Amino acid sequence: MSEFFEIAYAAASKRLCLFTGTGFSKALTEGNVPGWQELIEDVCASHVENSDLKEVLFPEVGSNPLRLEEAAQIVEMDLAGQGKNLHEVIANNIAEIDISGHIPNIKEFFSERSFRIVTTNYDKLSEKLAGSDCQSLSPGMPVPKSSSRVKVFHVHGSVDYPPRMVVTADNYFNFMNSETYFSRKLSTVLHENTVVVLGYSLGDTNLKNILSDYSGFMKDHFVGSSIFFVSRSSVDQPIRDYYAACYGIRVIDNTDIEEFFKELNRQYPRAEKILSRSLKSVDRVLNKGTSFKDSFLKMEDSFPEIVSSLGAQGVSLESPDVVKMFGDIVKKKQKLCGESGAWEQYEHLASWLINLGSLIDIEGRSLEAPYLKAVKYSMEHMSKKKLLGYSWHAYKRWDAGWKNVRAANRSLIKSYILEHSGDQDAERIVSRG
Repeated sequence: MSEFFEIAYAAASKRLCLFTGTGFSKALTEGNVPGWQELIEDVCASHVENSDLKEVLFPEVGSNPLRLEEAAQIVEMDLAGQGKNLHEVIANNIAEIDISGHIPNIKEFFSERSFRIVTTNYDKLSEKLAGSDCQSLSPGMPVPKSSSRVKVFHVHGSVDYPPRMVVTADNYFNFMNSETYFSRKLSTVLHENTVVVLGYSLGDTNLKNILSDYSGFMKDHFVGSSIFFVSRSSVDQPIRDYYAACYGIRVIDNTDIEEFFKELNRQYPRAEKILSRSLKSVDRVLNKGTSFKDSFLKMEDSFPEIVSSLGAQGVSLESPDVVKMFGDIVKKKQKLCGESGAWEQYEHLASWLINLGSLIDIEGRSLEAPYLKAVKYSMEHMSKKKLLGYSWHAYKRWDAGWKNVRAANRSLIKSYILEHSGDQDAERIVSRG
């Protein structure tokens, strides 16, 4: 998948940020890290004096009467009456949990690569994985002045300083309405890096609150749809479309966290190898009037390499020069399909068109005409059945990748194909929605 190459390229250029939630910590501990509700329920069961409080806050039948941070506020008041501190109780429970299970690919990446982590988790498991060349930053703690291979930003505080852990409703109010060095630094980290979200559900309130603050910037300075969401389960099309439109998020689904790092480790060596060359190559095309060689464009990974180079240089995909370059690339790739024995080029073309359709809105731009013509060409030279003269692999690419194309682009392609092509396989793909 080209998404993995883009992420590996970001890691190689030291522009990768992992945004981790509870699901990530669960992956590191065979599920032993409790979720937020589990955490509060455990405190209720072990520490509160009111034996009915747990059932009141978390009834076995029906929905919870309060949001979790409000429930935590009530538990805090109960513990305060006993001379106990909710934040310290939670910190002590979490600090006892250690890394466990078979996670060789996660361990490999954390021990060798340079990257940043933004997390809402209180635990220090990421720091343990990264080893000695790692700095942990959280509100209330001194800010390190030196550099490090890995930096971990604890958005909601950490077990290192329990008083600043964001747990209760009051804590959340202060967190969302404060402007501190830490919040400004967090903003910079998210803006300047490719962000991969791990261990959250797309409906997670914490995820949406934090991303909402930065989605405007990310969409206005669009660089390669620079937020990826990794889900172990399938994500339905309407949900994909909503998060792509609102937050610029691209989804990698049906992938657990260990599998994600396995593929990322596989892609990293090539990304690292071509990093310097690709940056120079794209700069020459954009700023010095040269063009990409056919020998380069014949390679399947050349398009994601170009996209990744743009992201590493902070060049917006919305730039007219970039849009024109994409149009030229599409036309050249289509021409390469016409060469004798170039069947793999049809598969590449399908993949590139899907990728491009997931990155920017096509309609009304200079590349609209060449893009739609290339889509029509690609779809009319593919076949669901293994027929002589048609690419079965190109069909498989469109079949699997159609869901990743932006909703506006799917609509544009559908209208164009239904009006200008009578190909049944093409109509089968675009009529999905």
